[in-house]
Amino acid sequence: MKNQIYSNFNNCMETVNISRFEGGLEKLIDVVIVSIPSIAVGLGILFFGRYLIKFLINIMNKRFERRNIDVSIRAFISSMLKFILYALLILTAASTMGIQTTSFIAALSAFGLAVGMALQGSLSNFAGGVLILMFRPFEVGDYVSSANGSAGTVERIDLLYTTLIGADGIRVFSPNGTLANSVIKNYTKIVNRRLEYVIGISYDANIKTAKDIILEVLKSDNRILETPAPEIFVSELADSSVNLTIRAWAKKENFWPANNENQEVIKNALDKHGISIPFPQTELHIVNDKLTMTTNPKRES
Repeated sequence: MKNQIYSNFNNCMETVNISRFEGGLEKLIDVVIVSIPSIAVGLGILFFGRYLIKFLINIMNKRFERRNIDVSIRAFISSMLKFILYALLILTAASTMGIQTTSFIAALSAFGLAVGMALQGSLSNFAGGVLILMFRPFEVGDYVSSANGSAGTVERIDLLYTTLIGADGIRVFSPNGTLANSVIKNYTKIVNRRLEYVIGISYDANIKTAKDIILEVLKSDNRILETPAPEIFVSELADSSVNLTIRAWAKKENFWPANNENQEVIKNALDKHGISIPFPQTELHIVNDKLTMTTNPKRES
């Protein structure tokens, strides 16, 4: 009797388990049937998206080649862009298949924000380096100066820093973020450079004679270009002198020698013709125990 009860109980349990299994299997089949279109669309997105990403990366690389973008920068940007596009592709496909991606996106965003805050300065320098290498406001070998005071010949352009060799031979490492956001003067890209001096002559001197003397000095220097022609004009009637502004042009490789030597030659030529370069002086007069001051121009002998 007891064995028969156990046997009936086991039979009932087997029947229940089979019923549950069959019910679960039916539900699973229903879910699969309903989800097949979404899964198919998601797989299609993955399949075609992969080829689209390759197509976009190839187009970008060809444009980089035409612009002569540095190979290391080209590879880095391609890798970063590929990572971002594949991440977006996977998230899009998963969402299409009905997989919840909200929590994953939130965690990824928080991680990216934390990394961005920690590397804010470095990321700024990196972005500046990418811009410099892409748009090339200067290249290795160019002599440049920036608004932040950095100046020198470009020795190397890295992702984070640009190395300059100053006129005194000191190596300067300038952050790319600073360079990219400041005014940069590139003295190598131009063909000609302008020399400019301001020289004061005495009020007693003949202005036309002084201008002719200076013009003769400039014409005798074969480094000074005939076109554009040199300019000499009165720029200021100062307290102690009549100031003449002198402008002339020279090729960039002749700029510094011509600029430095012509000032001395002009000074000697004016002295030779008796045209002095005055400078201010202060005279003290004591009359009846009262001190008075008089400022007068003094001629240079």
